[in-house]
Amino acid sequence: MSDSATLPLPRRVDINPKPLGVSLLLILIGALWLAQAVSVKQAALFVVGALLGLALYHAAFGFTSSWRVFIADGRGAGLRAQMIMLAVGVALFFPALSAGTLFGNPVNGLVSPAGTSVVIGAFLFGIGMQLGGGCASGTLYTVGGGSTRMIVTLLAFIAGSVIATAHMPFWTSLPQLKPVSLVKELGLAPALLLNWLVFAAIAAITVVVEKRRHGKLVAPKLPAERASTWLHGPWPLVAGAIALVLLNFATLALSGRPWGVTSAFALWGAKAASAIGIDTASWTYWSTKANAAALAAPVWKDVTSVMDIGIVLGAMLAAALAGRYAPKWKLPLRSFIAAVVGGLMLGYGARLAYGCNIGAYFSGIVSGSLHGWLWLVAAFAGNVFGTRLRPLFGLEVERIKQTGC
Repeated sequence: MSDSATLPLPRRVDINPKPLGVSLLLILIGALWLAQAVSVKQAALFVVGALLGLALYHAAFGFTSSWRVFIADGRGAGLRAQMIMLAVGVALFFPALSAGTLFGNPVNGLVSPAGTSVVIGAFLFGIGMQLGGGCASGTLYTVGGGSTRMIVTLLAFIAGSVIATAHMPFWTSLPQLKPVSLVKELGLAPALLLNWLVFAAIAAITVVVEKRRHGKLVAPKLPAERASTWLHGPWPLVAGAIALVLLNFATLALSGRPWGVTSAFALWGAKAASAIGIDTASWTYWSTKANAAALAAPVWKDVTSVMDIGIVLGAMLAAALAGRYAPKWKLPLRSFIAAVVGGLMLGYGARLAYGCNIGAYFSGIVSGSLHGWLWLVAAFAGNVFGTRLRPLFGLEVERIKQTGC
């Protein structure tokens, strides 16, 4: 008998053909239509969104669960993957943002004020992450992956976002610093070095905590019956981190600014409110030049909206390739309530904090924005509080396999 006869046979993947066909068709039609109706760049950004959805799903790259398993069980693989993502991100973004151009096109970071509204908003967002079951990117890709609970979270997320826009004059009147770019304030090399040192320190803290709790570093466990492949997943967390930062950089190159998610939720909510007779256009938030233009224009002209839709379709494609697209429509009452409460807090908090785990944390930090670091501290505190609230709603405190929700 040859040695090869003793090797395990590759796992047969039972893909879900209908959602696979639907997602591929919608991505193809969407890209072709956007290229004609808007621009080739808009079509490319839609495809980048789809690739983000695929990467998020296949790597199960959830900010929510990564923080929860560290808070509840001391395991830091997800947090370390985030630090790798940010370290590579600043190496790519800082030189381009310092120069002000990328491939001959002007680029700008997502740099926002750091102050009271960021602290309160990020803290609320952190609680919402644990009750709603996901962050901004996590909500989108789990909806695309067939999670019916996350549809509830998404709808509440949209509602919370538009409600917050009505209150923004109050929140922006509270004490805050002007937007601070560490790249501009410190210079390129010092800003890079400082960020890398902080990333390394955070990763080191997770190692110390994990070894004290478990005696060793605990690798994230994957289902025994699932063999990892690039097409069908799952991917290692680090592979997902690298994919996300490269796709974020592609977003910067195509749109002139980094990846964002939740501004589209506020826009969708405002358009829906307008459709039922609420004069959102008269609100201060929607009276600024950029926001008024977005509210008046079709959704398909908004970069963030197009990418968000792409994420959902890309995650649907990934779930179908993995053979895991199987929506379940039964939702326990307490879980439903948690999804609504959590979604409202996610939406409201994201507007107050000038972004979410993507626009404020990921893209904010790789933009060199001081508010991104303030967001991280406040949101992590919110996650600690939210993790303690989860049992009240019948939700698990931590999971062995890190997932997006």
